Amino acid sequence: MTGLLHERELSRKSFLKAGGALVVGLSASGTAQAYDDPKAASPLHTGLVKGPPDPRQIDTWIAVHADNTASIYTGRVDLGQGSPNGLLMIAGEELDMDLSQLRWIEADSNVTPDTGNTTGSSSITRAGPPVRAGAASAKQALLKLASAALGVPVAGLSVRSGVVSGGGKTVTYGQLIGDKVFNLPTVAATLNPGQSPAKPVSQYALVGTSPPRVDIPDKVTGKFVYIHNVRVPGMLHGRVVRPQGQGGYGTGAKPLSIDEGSIRHIPGARVVRKGDFVGVVAPREYDAIQAASQLKVKWDDTAKLPGSGNLFGAMRAVKTTDVVNVQTGDVGAAFAKAAKVLSASYTYDYQMHGPIGPPAAIAIVKPDNALVMTNTQGVYRLRDQYLADALGMDGRLIRVIYVEGASAFGHCETDDAACAAAVMSQVLGGTPVRVQFMRWDDNGWDNYGPAQLNDVRGAIDAGGKIVAMDYTSWVMPGTNSQETTSEQTRLGPLKSGNGSANTSITNGRQYVIPNRRVTSKSMPLSSSPVLKTAPLRAPGDLQACFAYEQMIDELAYAANMDPVAFRLAQMNDQRWVDILTAATKAANWKPKVAASSLSQETVVTGRGVALAPRSSSLSAVVADVEVNKKTGKIVVKHMYASQDSGLAVYPGGVESQIVGGVIQSVSRSLSEAVTFTRTRVTSIDWVTYPLLRFKDHPAVTAIVVQRPDVLPSGGGEPPAVPTPAAIANAFFDATGVRIRQAPMTPARVRAVLKAAGVS
Repeated sequence: MTGLLHERELSRKSFLKAGGALVVGLSASGTAQAYDDPKAASPLHTGLVKGPPDPRQIDTWIAVHADNTASIYTGRVDLGQGSPNGLLMIAGEELDMDLSQLRWIEADSNVTPDTGNTTGSSSITRAGPPVRAGAASAKQALLKLASAALGVPVAGLSVRSGVVSGGGKTVTYGQLIGDKVFNLPTVAATLNPGQSPAKPVSQYALVGTSPPRVDIPDKVTGKFVYIHNVRVPGMLHGRVVRPQGQGGYGTGAKPLSIDEGSIRHIPGARVVRKGDFVGVVAPREYDAIQAASQLKVKWDDTAKLPGSGNLFGAMRAVKTTDVVNVQTGDVGAAFAKAAKVLSASYTYDYQMHGPIGPPAAIAIVKPDNALVMTNTQGVYRLRDQYLADALGMDGRLIRVIYVEGASAFGHCETDDAACAAAVMSQVLGGTPVRVQFMRWDDNGWDNYGPAQLNDVRGAIDAGGKIVAMDYTSWVMPGTNSQETTSEQTRLGPLKSGNGSANTSITNGRQYVIPNRRVTSKSMPLSSSPVLKTAPLRAPGDLQACFAYEQMIDELAYAANMDPVAFRLAQMNDQRWVDILTAATKAANWKPKVAASSLSQETVVTGRGVALAPRSSSLSAVVADVEVNKKTGKIVVKHMYASQDSGLAVYPGGVESQIVGGVIQSVSRSLSEAVTFTRTRVTSIDWVTYPLLRFKDHPAVTAIVVQRPDVLPSGGGEPPAVPTPAAIANAFFDATGVRIRQAPMTPARVRAVLKAAGVS
C-alpha cells in the first residue's frame, strides 16, 4: 500500500498483505497510515485528535455501524490472555448484541481511552466497569431513538442481536445511528455488574458463558499478522549493539571505542549513535544482523555484581531500611509461650520474562510528530514516559499503535525495542526503522523478576493452632522506570522505583493468626546487587508464597496433622474453605501426615498443597510429583488448580489462564534462574536459561468457582502463586526432605538429599 491515504483508524485487518508481510503506506508527512473500511464515526475514532478521549462520553467506548455491528474501544491490548472475549462479552451483554457482531479495537494513543496498562490481571476489573457503563448508556440512547422511530414506549421494546422490536415492527441499531455519533455522556463513569441501568446479573445470557475466542481462527489459519511481519516502504532494518548480557544496574552498556570501519564491507550498513546508545541499520535485515554481530566495540566492564552463586549472601550483607508493614498482637510473647517454634530461610533467584518471540517495533520520528507500532502493554505509558524520555519529545506529539506480538506477563523488553527503533529513526532524520531484538538482546537485557530472600518463623500451640508468624523479606529496589535505551541516550541520572513488601501473601487472608509481623528490608539501589527489574507474573507473591506456604506445611508436620486438615483448622472464611475444598476434591485428596509413607526406591512420588490470594482472587493448588533421587529431577505429573475470581465473565478464559499460569509457574519452579558473573548476565539463550519442555509439562485440572454475587477479580495470575510451594511440599512428602531454594533444579535436589543423607 503506497501513496496518499485518508487518515482513518488503524487496523491490522486493513493492511495490505504483500509477500507474507503487511505493508503500511506513508502519507505526505511521512506518517505510516492504513485504514479500515470507512466506518469511523467521528474525528474521535480517526486518529486526528490526540488521545486519550473523554471517558465520560459514550462515543469513547462504542461506535455502532450501519451494518448493525459495533466497534468496542477498551484501551486494553490482547497479550494472548483472552480478555478481548471478556470485554466484548460485557459490551454485548449490555447492548443485547451477539459476540459475532462486535469488533475489538486494539489500543491506539490517538483513538482509544486510557484504562491503564494491560497488567496485574486487571483487564476485566479496570476496563470492564467503564465499558459496561458505555454500553449500558448506549443502549438507553438507542432505545429512545427506537421508541421515536417505532412509535412505541421504551417499556414496550425488546432487543435481540441489535434488533429492536415493538408494536409488530423492528429497527436495527445500525438503522438508528449507524456511523453517527451519540454525542451523549455516559450515565456514570463506571458500572459494576447489575448496577442500574446495567442489566441485572440474573438476566445475563452472554456473560458467564464460554464462547470460542474471537482471535483464535485467524491465528490458527495463519491469517493473523504479528508486529514482526509489518513492513513500511522505505524502512531500514535495525539492531541494537550491546554486550550480550547486562551488568549491574547503573553500569549500562558504555562503549569505550567503536571501529565503524569493521562493517564497511556489509552493503548499506551504518552505525547509529546517540549518547551511549549504539545501533546499526541496513536495507536488508540479514545485513543488519551481520553488522550488529561484526561491529567491533570495546565495552566498559565494571564489575558490580556478586556473581549469581553469591547473590543471597550479598543481599543479606547489604545495609537495609527496615519497615514493619504488619504488626498484630504480641509476636514475641506468642513465640515465647508456643508449644513448637520453627524457622527457615527461603530463596528465589532472578527470573526473566522470556517471550518466545523477541520484541519488535517500527518507528517513524519527525521533529514535530512520531509514530511507533509495537506490542506494548500500555500505549499511553510508552508514549508519555518511555518514548518521551528517550526522544526528548513531548509525548503528545507521539502516536503509539498496538500490534500484537509475542506474549509475556509483566514489563518485558517490548518498550525498549520501541525506544530503540524511535531513537534510530530520530537520528536518521525520520527514516522509518524496524528493530527486532536478537535472543541475547532480549534474554540478556530483560527487566528481570527480582530475586527474593525470605526469613520466616512460625509457631503453634499444643492443639495445632497457629499462634504466631513472623515474615521478613529482602526487597529489591524497582528499576523499570527507565528503559535501557533511555539510559544510554539521555546520559542522565538513573531512575528507580521503590521495592514493596509481599504483604498480600502474609496479610492473614487465608488463616486466622492472632500474632503476626511482616517486615520489609529495603535495599538501596546504590549498593545492592541489582539487575534491571520489573514486574513478572504475580510479582513478589510467587516467591513469598514459596516461603510462607512451606512454613504452613512445616507447622502442619510439626503438629502431626494432614496438610489440608491443618489449613482448614486455621480458617474462618467460607470462600477460602470452598476454594481449598474444590482443589482437593478434584485431586481426590487422601488425608495423611506428609512424608509418612516414604519409599527407598530411586523414583518416588508425593503430593503437596498450597493456596494464596492474588489480584483479589483466591486460588488453591494440589501438585502430584515424581522425584528421581539419583538424577535429582522433579517431574510434576498433575496439577489441580481451583480459582475463585468472583463473577467469572468468561469462564473459558479463566480456565485457560489457570492452565497457562500453572504451567509457566511449574517452569519457574523447576529450572528458570538468571545466572551472572561479577560483570555480566550469562543467561542469554534457552540453553543457559532452560525452560520447561513439552515432554515434562504436567496435566492440569482447572476448576473455576463461579460466584455471580461477587465483583469480578483478576484471572491471569492467581494460580501461578501457590504452584512452587505446592511442588516443594510434594517434594517433602515424597522424600522427607525440605527444599527451600527455587528453582528446584536437579543439582539443588541432589544437594539437599545428600545433606539429609537420603539416596
